[in-house]
Amino acid sequence: MLLRARHFLYRFPRPVIVMGIVNVTPDSFSDGGQFPDPQSAVAAALLMLQQGAEILDVGGESSRPGSAPVSEPEELRRVLPVIEALAGKVNVPISIDTMKPAVARAALNAGASIVNDIAANRSDDSMWRLVAETGAGYVAMHMQGTPRTMQSNPHYHDVVSEVEAFFADRFLGLRRCGVGEEQVIFDPGIGFGKNLEHNLQLLASLKRFQRIGRPMLLGVSRKSFIGKLLGAEVGERLPAGLACACLAVADGIAMIRVHDVPETVQAVRMAEAILGQRQP
Repeated sequence: MLLRARHFLYRFPRPVIVMGIVNVTPDSFSDGGQFPDPQSAVAAALLMLQQGAEILDVGGESSRPGSAPVSEPEELRRVLPVIEALAGKVNVPISIDTMKPAVARAALNAGASIVNDIAANRSDDSMWRLVAETGAGYVAMHMQGTPRTMQSNPHYHDVVSEVEAFFADRFLGLRRCGVGEEQVIFDPGIGFGKNLEHNLQLLASLKRFQRIGRPMLLGVSRKSFIGKLLGAEVGERLPAGLACACLAVADGIAMIRVHDVPETVQAVRMAEAILGQRQP
């Protein structure tokens, strides 16, 4: 299985890719305001690379539950200086975490190679045509509703089957728009329009998504379902996130999106080493 993101090429199976989160937002749920200027964000991103991150995911709009959208000019003001600076310093893919096609285009022009789209539930195909045009990698994430509404009352008859059907539908739509199969990554969207039980069911069923034949990205880092289950505050959720990451490795996850890069790299490499000793 191949993943192509512009001039970057990955061949799976391979060691799990850790994606480092670089949020340049004042209001993200766990790290809002942590990087108040481009210089601090770039420095943090470069440190993540030293710690083992292989992709840097830059975002300028919070997607926490209940968050309000920001304007396109404001989002561009936040992310472009960071992407431009990183593009001149690193030789790894830079991902733009955005729902806006115009922001994605500007980020790709500035040096990004992946579009991480939490709004892959969109009906408009302009983002997909941009991805086809540029050859960028594309993360299609499942979300019920929007960040402002997604946690009001999420409901499914069978969350695993419905997310799997969503992936199949998006795959067809992307291909119709000219996006190559090798450009596509899927993300079950843990915490995006799901309650605690939905999230646990998805985490227990990651192996089922392997039959889609595309790399799967997982993001559980510091998320609220951990707090709901264990009573842990945001800064206390790393151990539970590492547990999720290691179990996901055993279920064939390809990429993990995290705030805590060195801890996650160490945990998943240990899990891979143990799994590599299992008898077939």
